[in-house]
Amino acid sequence: MTDESNPVKKSELNTDGDQDTSSLSRVMITGATGFVGRNVMKTLLNRGLHPVCLVRSVDKLNSQLSGIDQSRYTAIKGSLHDIDALHNAAKQSDAAIHLVGIIIERRLKGQRFGRVHIEGTKNILNALQDEGVKRYIHMSALGTRANAISMYHQTKWQAEEYVRQSDIDWTILRPSLIHGPNGEFMQLMNHFMCSFLPPIIPYFGDGLAKMQPVSVKDVAHCLVESLFRPDMVSQVFELGGPTTYNWLSFYRACRRLMPAAKRWKPMISQPVPIANMLATLSAPAMAIAEMMVPRLGLYRFDRGQVQMSQEDSTCDHSVVEKAFDMQLRSFENELALYADLIS
Repeated sequence: MTDESNPVKKSELNTDGDQDTSSLSRVMITGATGFVGRNVMKTLLNRGLHPVCLVRSVDKLNSQLSGIDQSRYTAIKGSLHDIDALHNAAKQSDAAIHLVGIIIERRLKGQRFGRVHIEGTKNILNALQDEGVKRYIHMSALGTRANAISMYHQTKWQAEEYVRQSDIDWTILRPSLIHGPNGEFMQLMNHFMCSFLPPIIPYFGDGLAKMQPVSVKDVAHCLVESLFRPDMVSQVFELGGPTTYNWLSFYRACRRLMPAAKRWKPMISQPVPIANMLATLSAPAMAIAEMMVPRLGLYRFDRGQVQMSQEDSTCDHSVVEKAFDMQLRSFENELALYADLIS
């Protein structure tokens, strides 16, 4: 989940879309103020749909949508554990897109993998079923599987299992690393590449594990498009970008394309045992520090992230391109367009 502010402006919206939404007009969305959520909101509004947003801060949502008439969306204050708010949102909706997830546990804030991924998903499914909502889109993550080594992927899998066992018409999307100018990961890359400190660009292990960064615009399009595709009910789609990188080649691309990059900075490996030790030893201090300076949370990592960085996270991108009749955006082309916008 992210906390950046990125207002949607009227000039970015097209309200004359040709999609017939007469039978599906109001879409419940969780995580509307997050990185992916803001892009999904823009896509929903562009298609003439009415988002019903379950948010912790109504003021934050209104600020991000400052150029949009408030009659075009509904804001409901609550969380995945506020049963009354969930039912209130569900009863006003024809379908739902569930985006909320965490990449690291923050126990001081009550953010634990099981509570967010499993309990949160169960709560929203129960509310949707109680209120008769039949269409549901679930955002999971590439690498999610029954025998996953990380708690992140394990709990994502358990959440998927609840979705598959439900009576709702579901579709699951599993994106790879999602990139865009307001995403936390690209903010971290910008710091590594463009700041004087640290004087190195660190990575875990040998840096040879593979991944496929995918544009947040493409993820948002697929999440919303799935709503209108009966052929996608009970389907799981893995969503990776068109180019496969290992961590070293990905870092080199970022350093080459970010205008302010310090190209003299060396890329230095953190051996996995040392990275695991640092993750464990730094956790208490970092947890307290980010409570006082929230931006420090950008630099936290745990043993699960170290583990995930050592395994390939790839898929056949042509499956999604064919299913959604689209061409996925190139990471390097997109980064060249937005590199100056990363804050």
